[in-house]
Amino acid sequence: MVEAAEMTRADFPLEISDPERIPTARYYDADFYRRECEELWPHVWQMACRVEQVPEVGDWIEYSNLGKSVIIVRTKDGIRAYHNACRHRGVPLTEGSHGNCKGKGFICPFHGWRWNIEGKNTFVYGRHMFSEHQLDEQDLALRPCRTEIEMGCVFINFDDEAPSLREQLGPLAIGLEAYNADKMRAEWCFGTVLPANWKIAMEAFMEGYHVMRTHPQLQQKVPILYNMMYGMDTGGIGVPINPNRSMKENIEDQVEHMQLLSDGMAGMCHAKDVAVARTLIDVELPEDPGQAIMQWFGMVNHFVTQAGQARGEPTPDLNKIAVETPVKSVEFIFPNYFLLPFLSSMAAYRIRPLGPESCMFELWSLTHFPEGQEPPVVMEPVMLPYDSDQFPMIPRQDYSNIPIQQKGMHAEGFDFMRLSKDIEGLISNYQRIIDGYLNGVSPDKLVAGTQKLAGNFDGPIVDLGF
Repeated sequence: MVEAAEMTRADFPLEISDPERIPTARYYDADFYRRECEELWPHVWQMACRVEQVPEVGDWIEYSNLGKSVIIVRTKDGIRAYHNACRHRGVPLTEGSHGNCKGKGFICPFHGWRWNIEGKNTFVYGRHMFSEHQLDEQDLALRPCRTEIEMGCVFINFDDEAPSLREQLGPLAIGLEAYNADKMRAEWCFGTVLPANWKIAMEAFMEGYHVMRTHPQLQQKVPILYNMMYGMDTGGIGVPINPNRSMKENIEDQVEHMQLLSDGMAGMCHAKDVAVARTLIDVELPEDPGQAIMQWFGMVNHFVTQAGQARGEPTPDLNKIAVETPVKSVEFIFPNYFLLPFLSSMAAYRIRPLGPESCMFELWSLTHFPEGQEPPVVMEPVMLPYDSDQFPMIPRQDYSNIPIQQKGMHAEGFDFMRLSKDIEGLISNYQRIIDGYLNGVSPDKLVAGTQKLAGNFDGPIVDLGF
């Protein structure tokens, strides 16, 4: 990489100079997009698949992004990944998006050359016609792609010299492990193509400030919950209860709010947890409103934990997690993966660029199941138009904003987005890490800066150290 000191402003005209202002051309400029493709994506950890998608020896699945294709396959020694190209003439070795090749291995559809699941070449048609140095065993083996397994997912990186994913995650990895995220399974997955830059799509989920207008149903029962966080000058009173309703009625409102989250996005608040919360509406609570709400949510954590474990699920101790390893309601794993943990379950998002103003958006509902009662493995997303009424309500509402925001990036005189320094900091922080990659900042500084994205949802702009 070029050292940051060698990069001039003229070389990088869309660099962020004011952390509170993001140049709008970063969301559509073809040259800036090209630089991301060439200088960012080849060096970052990408969520390629879920571990459950390759459960048996020989099971494989393809991951592709920006024209690069990788085969993830389970061997007898664990999960490996290979660059998806025949070592003869470069044809991809996979037909379809997933399968099992334990017996036959990978066969090139062009000339029939073969490789086993360990990446070793096992057959060359007309071998005698090739020079011996062309058929060297090591040279002919499939080229491995670097992998790490975290959170029940296989991550890949095209850069063999990049710091490890574990280093990048830092303490966040410990928090997600405490959730037993690696033991979760997908209930369903939806996908869509959004007519928007990949960063526009991601930034819709980096703050809760938009809930008031975008998700008005979530304010029907507990408007004060959101006003206390964002609207102190427009009605917020600093405590998450309605003083005009009894404590029992306030608890009922909290449960109905959870139900709306569950209806709007299952993994964000699972129905089995809402059912537990409903049994706790009539419990005795302290008179102090703040203490009452805290105690009630502590009880919900406790009984959700007990209920899950009684079903034989690997549900963690949610109260212990809350004290020892706090994880925010949205956790962003740079550069393009989100986990949204709530009580026993999670939602997950993955966004991949398709062009300067187009991206693929996938979302999963994740939860725990008793061993032996897991649902069928979700191998592919159900693809829908972005405005389909088959999407859950919450993402459908978000998708209504994203395409029109992309159009707004082109408005005359709209040269930059202006961010709140206090609650939209994650947008600025991850964008400046992108600049770090494009500017050739050293890997150790990038790792240290990226670790600061943990817990930064609804957080402030921070000093990244470069």
